[in-house]
Amino acid sequence: MKVLEERFAVHQDDYKHYDTEKLRKHFLVENIFTPDQVEFTYTHYERLMVGGVMPVNKAVQLETYYQLKSDYFLARRELGAINIGGSGKVSVDGEVFAIDTKEALYIGRGAKEVIFSSDDASNPAKFYLNSTPAHQTYPTKKVNKENSKVLHMGAGDTCNERDIYQLMISSVLDTCQLQMGMTELKPGSIWNTMPMHTHSRRMEAYFYFNIPQDHAVCHFMGPADETRHLWIGNEQAVVSPPWSMHSGVGTANYTFIWGMAGENMDYTDMDFHKPSELK
Repeated sequence: MKVLEERFAVHQDDYKHYDTEKLRKHFLVENIFTPDQVEFTYTHYERLMVGGVMPVNKAVQLETYYQLKSDYFLARRELGAINIGGSGKVSVDGEVFAIDTKEALYIGRGAKEVIFSSDDASNPAKFYLNSTPAHQTYPTKKVNKENSKVLHMGAGDTCNERDIYQLMISSVLDTCQLQMGMTELKPGSIWNTMPMHTHSRRMEAYFYFNIPQDHAVCHFMGPADETRHLWIGNEQAVVSPPWSMHSGVGTANYTFIWGMAGENMDYTDMDFHKPSELK
C-alpha cells in the first residue's frame, strides 16, 4: 500500500525563522500531475489532501493509502475534483460523469470505486483533487460555471478584476467541510484575493494554473505583521495554515483553484488586512 508524503502543521512562531528552502519544503506542493497515476500530499491542516490525476494511456482508479487506514479511499472522506485539462470522465461506483474543462465533481463519503479517464490521450484530462474527512454521506454531484455561484470582484484600475466561481459551497451543494472554487483573473489583472484576510477556523490551499510560459506567481503568506513569499510555477499548489493570509500577484494573469477545510462554512470568520497594514 502506497505511503503518502505528509506535511505536518507548523506553528507561526517557528515559521518566522524559515529560509526560502524550508518555506518551500513545508508549504509548496510542486508535483500535482504525473501521467497515469494519482498524486496526493497528506497535510495535517484539517487533514486536507491535495493532489491530482492525469489519465493519458489508461483509466486510473483511486486507491487507498497507508495513512488512511481504510479499505478504500472514501470510506471516511469526501472528494472534490476540478478538471483543468481536456474533457474526461469520472466513474463513481459505475455511474459515469462527463467532466469538461473547468467543470467539477463532488464525490461523497462511501463511494468505493472511483475511476478517472480522458477522452483524448493527446489532450488528457487533468483532475485537480482535494479531499477531507467526512462525518456523513452527501450525494455525488457535478457542478459547472453555469450552476455555480458567481462573484464579480475587483477592478481593472487596481489590477484585480476577477470572476470567482464558487463550485462547492453550501449554497450550491451539500458537503461535510470541503469547499472549492475557481478564480479567473481578467487580462491586465494580476492580484488575487483582495483584501488579504485570515480565517482561524479554516485552512486553505491554492492551486495555480494557466500561468503563461516563462511567467510565475508570487504568493504571499504569513500573519499580517510577519509576511513571507513563495514563487510558484504553473500547476503547483501552496498550503495555507489557518494563521496565514493567502494572496498572490503574477507576472501575467492566471487562474487558481482554492480549496478549504474547517468548521466554518459561511464566510463570516474572516479577518481582513489592508495592504497598508502589512509588514
